[in-house]
Amino acid sequence: MADEVADVVKIAHVITRLIIGGAQENTLLTVLGQQRNSQDQVTLITGPGLGPEGSLEPSAAAAGVDLRLIPAMRRAIHPARDWKACAALRRTLSALRPDIVHTHSSKAGILGRLVAAQLGIPAVHTIHGSSFHRNQSAPIRWLTIRAERWAARRSRRLISVCDAMTDQYVSAGVADRSLFTTIHSGMDVDRFLRPPRPPEHVRSELGLEPGHVVVGKVARLFHLKGHADVIRAAARIAAAIPELRFVFVGDGILRRACEAQIREAGLTDRFVFTGLVTPERVAELVHAMDVVVHTSLREGLARVLPQALIAGKPVVSYDIDGAREVVINSETGALIPAGAIEPLAAALRELVLDEELRMRLGRTGRERFTEQFRHQTMNRKIREVYTDVLGSTGD
Repeated sequence: MADEVADVVKIAHVITRLIIGGAQENTLLTVLGQQRNSQDQVTLITGPGLGPEGSLEPSAAAAGVDLRLIPAMRRAIHPARDWKACAALRRTLSALRPDIVHTHSSKAGILGRLVAAQLGIPAVHTIHGSSFHRNQSAPIRWLTIRAERWAARRSRRLISVCDAMTDQYVSAGVADRSLFTTIHSGMDVDRFLRPPRPPEHVRSELGLEPGHVVVGKVARLFHLKGHADVIRAAARIAAAIPELRFVFVGDGILRRACEAQIREAGLTDRFVFTGLVTPERVAELVHAMDVVVHTSLREGLARVLPQALIAGKPVVSYDIDGAREVVINSETGALIPAGAIEPLAAALRELVLDEELRMRLGRTGRERFTEQFRHQTMNRKIREVYTDVLGSTGD
């Protein structure tokens, strides 16, 4: 490093919205860790958390986070509103004059790095999930990649939550591999090592009986999350396994559609919906499950995958993005080709019927990934990135 870096760093995090979601939980844990452990001066700038996903804003405020809201910053592209968001962000960062701007999510990543470059502030961006993907139309994908290339040239470092994100961005020509650092998304692993409440109490509250074998899915009920695929797989195996039950944790715009699909399949008595829950409740719900299923079609590295493994639960997951970095066939779970319903049903059937296999895979997952996903580990590595960025002369 060319120069020494001050012990206290002024950091501005920018994220599009602070809903209840993986990227947002990651960001808030980063902010809290920097406040508590490094005594840094940290500000969190966000747009409004609109929609049914819930909000982490009350949690941030209760923790004493310096939270700044930009009403015009929204997820959808809207040139006039985006211009207003950019202007408001410029005013906010000009007043704060942080040492570093750390952006998260697609919209905030573009706007935040633009303003940081205009103000001469070094920027770091975390890729929680790819902003371009195979489910987009060709023109949108083309435009998104070019926007990411443009923003990458205004970044001092890109942090990926998994190696798969780096591979995708490098393959798309967004930036050279040397610009990327993988830092896995941190979490409070102690909650997943030791259940906050006895699993039998949680199961009873959900109407589940001691003899039930529970397959759980933790995800917003939104497009590309794959709830319909789980229901299709359930229809193939439920009749032969009377003790099988499914729990969907989360809420969203597709809840009624999921309930209708379940009804049509004659499986209403096999499914439980928890509705929207706080992040703090996820650990006790995972502990109440026997198997965790993850069928999203687009994800960076879903937090629920390591969370389930740390809780000692095997995972059946679609083989997308970073899933294979923690879900290892015959070691911690089963990887299934995306959209392959028959293999999905077969993998679930095998685990539901084999308690010893469930225990072995879950135990291996806990042993392999507990330390790797501690939020303290994440914050230490992020601090190393900041130190490198601020300690180098750069351009």
